[in-house]
Amino acid sequence: MPPRVTPNPLVDDAKWPPAPENLAAFHHRMPAYAPTLLLDAPDLAARFGVGRVVIKAETRRMGLPSFKILGASWATYQAICAHTGKEPEPWTNINDLARNLVHLRPFKLVTATDGNHGRAVAFMARLLGFECHVFVPAGMVRARIEPMELEGATVTVIDGDYDDAVDRAAKEAGENCLVVSDTSWPGYETIPAQVIEGYSTIFNEVDAALDASHLARPDLVVIPMGVGAFMAAAVTHYRSGAERAVIVGVEPTDANCVQESALAGEITHVPGPHRSIMVGLNCGRPSLTAWPRLASGIDWFVSVDDDAARQAMRDLADAAVAAGETGAACLAGFDALMADDDARAQLGDLSKATVLLVVTEGATDPGNFELVVGRSPESVGRVLTAIS
Repeated sequence: MPPRVTPNPLVDDAKWPPAPENLAAFHHRMPAYAPTLLLDAPDLAARFGVGRVVIKAETRRMGLPSFKILGASWATYQAICAHTGKEPEPWTNINDLARNLVHLRPFKLVTATDGNHGRAVAFMARLLGFECHVFVPAGMVRARIEPMELEGATVTVIDGDYDDAVDRAAKEAGENCLVVSDTSWPGYETIPAQVIEGYSTIFNEVDAALDASHLARPDLVVIPMGVGAFMAAAVTHYRSGAERAVIVGVEPTDANCVQESALAGEITHVPGPHRSIMVGLNCGRPSLTAWPRLASGIDWFVSVDDDAARQAMRDLADAAVAAGETGAACLAGFDALMADDDARAQLGDLSKATVLLVVTEGATDPGNFELVVGRSPESVGRVLTAIS
């Protein structure tokens, strides 16, 4: 299926408040925190005729294969503070925090997921000594379920799609149970907003790495989108100050709920089944909390099919990045954008532009990665150039 490239008819010049100042200090107290790599990709820059392509590789973050722990950890912490009415200070590391929360047990975290967010919530629950229950859509492969179970979570497969799993998880909320969702619905908006805040650490790391290397900050940013939480963090960052990068959102062709909503002028449901291999993006409705920022801040929408994602996985492997199907969507979308004559004309001269591609996950299904790419994830990235 050919890609669909559309400008956003709703985009405006609105400014958004930046993320909380204490966010970085919080993440630095999380176990194994370190900035993920920002890679220079000169071959891709030459291929597309742009000044520089940099890849933010969220393929390994605090021991997990995606960026999701940044939002899940911050939102969980903030939700616990709201639940108890205070911050559980003092604590300098996760073991201190867990000891300060012993009085809550038995306590449970619940969420719905198409893979990476659920694993992040399960990881956080294990660190805090809490139980965890994750609801997932029908058809999720065992390779994505097993890591959540290894974190100690109970995983229930719903007879339905991601939106059905979200509805089911919402019913679990109670006095000893917090629902930590990265999407929102009427009456449940605070925690998803905090998930969005947590993701802002990624863009702060990008700025710090580029500044340290005396390189220009991005002129164009490409982000894969599901319900839009991560994209909302990108809009927050690149629409909060004087700098204004062009923002491009990428979705699967059969789950392009943000693109369809923007074209309709309001939140629109794209019915399933959503069967893309880009499983982290198989969402039928944008997050209510994220939507205002998506509508206001995205410049271009691109929806791509699975063949494009597979080719992007191979191309990223050649650039020393072992990206999963969802993570590779950024390159698939950028490729489609550059191949679109109208978009290329409107974007103007990019020969000196810096393009940021955010790879949002590693090889979360190693078997499929090897089938698509022709080699194992472990064999990719042995030789690379990093911007530090």
